[in-house]
Amino acid sequence: MINQRLFEIDEWKIKTNTFQKEYIRLQESLTSLANGYMGIRGNFEEGYSGGSHQGTYIAGVWFPDKTRVGWWKNGYPDYFGKVINAMNFIGIDVYVDGEKVDLYQNRLESFELELHMKEGILRRSAVVRIQDKTVRIKSERFLSLAVKELCAIHYEAECLTGDAVITLVPYLDGNVVNEDSNYQERFWQEKETGADYRRGHITAKTLDNPFGTPRFTVSALMENLTEGYVSQSFQTSGMYAENRFSYQNKASLKKFIVVTTSRDVQEAELTSKGEELLAAILKQGYEEARQQHIAKWKERWAKADIEIKGDKELQQGIRYNIFQLFSTYYGADARLNIGPKGFTGEKYGGAAYWDTEAYAVPMYLATAEPEVTKNLLLYRYHHLEAAKRNAAKLGMKGALYPMVTFTGDECHNEWEITFEEIHRNGAICYAICNYVQYTGDRAYMEEYGIDVLVAVSRFWAGRVHFSKRKNKYMIHGVTGPNEYENNVNNNWYTNVIAAWTLEYTLQSLESISAEKRRLLDVQEEELKVWREIIQHMYYPYSEELQIFVQHDTFLDKDLQAVDELDPAERPLYQNWSWDKILRSNFIKQADVLQGIYLFNDRFTMEEKRRNFEFYEPMTVHESSLSPSVHAILAAELKLEKKALELYKRTARLDLDNYNHDTEEGLHITSMTGSWLTIVHGFAGMRTANETLSFAPFLPKEWDEYSFNINYRNRLINVTVDEKRVIFELVKGEPLHMNVYEEPVVLQGRCERRTPNE
Repeated sequence: MINQRLFEIDEWKIKTNTFQKEYIRLQESLTSLANGYMGIRGNFEEGYSGGSHQGTYIAGVWFPDKTRVGWWKNGYPDYFGKVINAMNFIGIDVYVDGEKVDLYQNRLESFELELHMKEGILRRSAVVRIQDKTVRIKSERFLSLAVKELCAIHYEAECLTGDAVITLVPYLDGNVVNEDSNYQERFWQEKETGADYRRGHITAKTLDNPFGTPRFTVSALMENLTEGYVSQSFQTSGMYAENRFSYQNKASLKKFIVVTTSRDVQEAELTSKGEELLAAILKQGYEEARQQHIAKWKERWAKADIEIKGDKELQQGIRYNIFQLFSTYYGADARLNIGPKGFTGEKYGGAAYWDTEAYAVPMYLATAEPEVTKNLLLYRYHHLEAAKRNAAKLGMKGALYPMVTFTGDECHNEWEITFEEIHRNGAICYAICNYVQYTGDRAYMEEYGIDVLVAVSRFWAGRVHFSKRKNKYMIHGVTGPNEYENNVNNNWYTNVIAAWTLEYTLQSLESISAEKRRLLDVQEEELKVWREIIQHMYYPYSEELQIFVQHDTFLDKDLQAVDELDPAERPLYQNWSWDKILRSNFIKQADVLQGIYLFNDRFTMEEKRRNFEFYEPMTVHESSLSPSVHAILAAELKLEKKALELYKRTARLDLDNYNHDTEEGLHITSMTGSWLTIVHGFAGMRTANETLSFAPFLPKEWDEYSFNINYRNRLINVTVDEKRVIFELVKGEPLHMNVYEEPVVLQGRCERRTPNE
């Protein structure tokens, strides 16, 4: 189903010449820009008095908003951490003969908007009617990949009807609010504001807080390069600085903004560092800065682009998702992670979830250098002590990684998420396994990985209990990946990943040094307990249906298929009470199927088929993470129609606003799903037992698809058409791998016919 499609189909761009006021927030989300260091929603530079979500976000800059709890205070987080809206630094007000342009109020005679994904540049033009004058405005902006602190804007305005005085007012404004703040709106206090004829600057610091979390200082410095003006001035007020230039009939201005933060620079040196960066940028000029930025995007696309021939909609979808993912994170800083909304909105607090390990890691492994993924893993390693504190709040040994975090401490304010949805512990360990399997980086396991594995295993060993009645170990009181059920007993997926973690930790302990084992203080008695748990873990199973049961009482529900629902009731979370959702059988996202996807080689094709055919019809896919897992399994089962249907949903989730919530921000972490579906699904790529393997097929609606992967210092191109699959070793040493379960040696080019099925 196509919902709200604002943009035309183009393989490298999202563009429109239609201005729709009712969808401005959606448009702002879809045209967001970021560079891993900071990001901005697709807000207009000019005035817009209608409904809008002005949003600027700086990586790692957040605030602990207080939360309130009732009687169960023991273990409950003290605060709800959230990314905070930073100063608006893109603003350029426009006046025509003294009257301010307002794109909400003024009539637009034409409108063009284009996000060029290959270049990472947002361009816009409009012809605006203001009183009896017609003015054309043009804007181009980018957040530099070459100089992370830089935002550059080229802005033009020209009167098309007679003479007019055009005034441009580039400004910085720190008077911003968060849309989702609980008890207060403003999080910033002024440190310094200043301006001269071409420049302005603001330095602001986050408010003090009672929780002892870090405070952040952010400084923005702007310089405006322009010629041909007839007058100029400047002014400041509370956390606001502007330059003002007036022109006769035609104006052109280049606005450079440099943003520095106390995360990277001492507070006292923020301004001087900004001055230093700005001087270097001005020396090279706008065009050179733009070309350096485009060149960086070219490098990234060369490794990660996926080409689909025969379906322009899905070609646009996959490139859009890759573009937004790489805009959000590219491994430059191990202190950072990938928030579900990235830099595009405030929902979910902007913090790190398990999405990173379960969904992002496999993609980054294949599309970027190993250091990128390693930094994602180091993020968790550096938070290990905090994870131990989190476990201790429950009276447990070992480590419980938080569901939501900035610093390693849990900062989510819902108990069922905070202390019931503990399966995220397993996902973090799985990501370590995935990384070591893929890269062969044994040193990581010795130095970092084993510390995490042991600590998490100690938690699992304490979190299980032994049922004498069934002679099995069980895990009660959990929430599985299906968040439409809370506090269940023996969630199959949680039990599976807990036992697997213990198993993998035991295996990994065999490969580390005696000195490291001594430091970890792992005793044989402890290992004996772990082996007992592995051997006697309870997994709910239905002999009648021959399926793994989602949790102990799932089959006692009134089981219905999604097809039986009135479409007007969808999405359920917007139309049903929480009570009704919890009592229903409808599944938000893959749960049992999540386990089958992760541990693919442990299950027979028949087991996969029976469980898919049972659970998928009950899944409403109201998590953005859901369609990809189902699509991959459908592809493996050769349910091509279903696989493609679900792929379309994950590839164009935001572009077509499937979940009717994209106006709140993009679903960044789930964007990995479109890549995973092609590479793990249609191409059948696996890395089990440290062997790269493929079993590709071509969806009937496509003519061809191709992609590159990085694997152990090699760059491999894979092309699949109707009759054959071609592997080309672009860079690196020859590789032993499997294609359609047959061993091959890839050196240069290798071609195989696709099976006729």
